[in-house]
Amino acid sequence: MLITFKSAAGADVIMFGEIAKRLVAILGKDPQDGKGIVTVEQLPDAIARLRAAIDEDKARQAGHPQDEDEDEDDPDPERHGMAAPVSLAQRAWPLLDLLQLSQKDGVPVVWGV
Repeated sequence: MLITFKSAAGADVIMFGEIAKRLVAILGKDPQDGKGIVTVEQLPDAIARLRAAIDEDKARQAGHPQDEDEDEDDPDPERHGMAAPVSLAQRAWPLLDLLQLSQKDGVPVVWGV
């Protein structure tokens, strides 16, 4: 399942369902609802929540560097470069950008419509 975040301020942001639902929850919205909106009034709080989640994810990654002991537990230690897992911070940037553009232009962000 794909979820498309839309705003008149920028290009659509398309994400797979599970990560999109996680980001919707971070924004303070119901991830089980197939449709939603971040109103102009809600944009500052949504942006702050998403930035905090990005910062937390980056801090978690910085605090847990891969070392040789962890590699033994990793089923595929060769996962680097294009095969490396994509972090929440990396996945959230396009949505954060869309939220910021929407705030600047004074328009809402919607999904599922």
